[in-house]
Amino acid sequence: MAQHTLSVQVLGPWSLRTSKRFWEEFTPTAIAAGGDPDVLSARFMSEHDWTPVSARVTQRGESAQISLSGTGDLAAAAEQVCRFLSLDVDARAWAAVGDRDPIIATAQRALPGYRPCGFHSPYEAAAWCVLSQRTRVPVAARVRRDLIVAHGDDGAFPAPDALIRAIDAGELDLPGRKPDYLRAVAEAALTGLLNGPRLRTTPEESARRELLTVTGIGPFAADLVLIRGANAQDVLPRAERRLYAEISYQYGPESLLEEVAERWRPFRSWAAVHLRALREQRTREMS
Repeated sequence: MAQHTLSVQVLGPWSLRTSKRFWEEFTPTAIAAGGDPDVLSARFMSEHDWTPVSARVTQRGESAQISLSGTGDLAAAAEQVCRFLSLDVDARAWAAVGDRDPIIATAQRALPGYRPCGFHSPYEAAAWCVLSQRTRVPVAARVRRDLIVAHGDDGAFPAPDALIRAIDAGELDLPGRKPDYLRAVAEAALTGLLNGPRLRTTPEESARRELLTVTGIGPFAADLVLIRGANAQDVLPRAERRLYAEISYQYGPESLLEEVAERWRPFRSWAAVHLRALREQRTREMS
């Protein structure tokens, strides 16, 4: 088992504690709550070579200390860690978005140093979209955990080829066409269509069109794959009804998402995620 350790300078605000707390509450891929608040641990499949990787991340001032172990290319896996924690984003201009938009400023204060995270790769995000279709989120999350136990690798989501083998063997007890959709997602991952770095550098509309060619992936799923899978920082969700509801609540019923979001550039994804977090926090406080 190889080991790899590196220190990454993080540009702009970042709090590992805030990011970890948010991820603990992100039902689709929630990490275990509790433990050392200053240590974030992750187990995932490297999308570079589909080998399992264990990562341990801590914060030292403005730097992230990342320790990895695995059998594959750990330098590539380290880049993936930086991507799914948004540590590779130069966020020095993020505060200026709050200066232009007081509502985003409120979200920034509520989540100090938060950088969007949640899925280890676009492949995992796309698989979640299939599992959660017409299914309550807690139920889909339980199905995902069962899938990891049965076909994953010591806590890591199944690699695409392992998922395909399980589907071909009839080992997935899923309704309707979900096995077919999961196969399409796994095949797209193996061909590179769901590759995170590639999606990050593909123009937004082109990336959406490509994702919509994957059977089972619709407009909402395409947005989620780009924003929460590839962790693109400046993609505006166009099919998220809850975001439209939050825009109406925060900015007024006559406000248009596209117009409001112009003041968020070049962090439209980040702003949208922060607004969703505000909504979820308000919902918890009211319940």
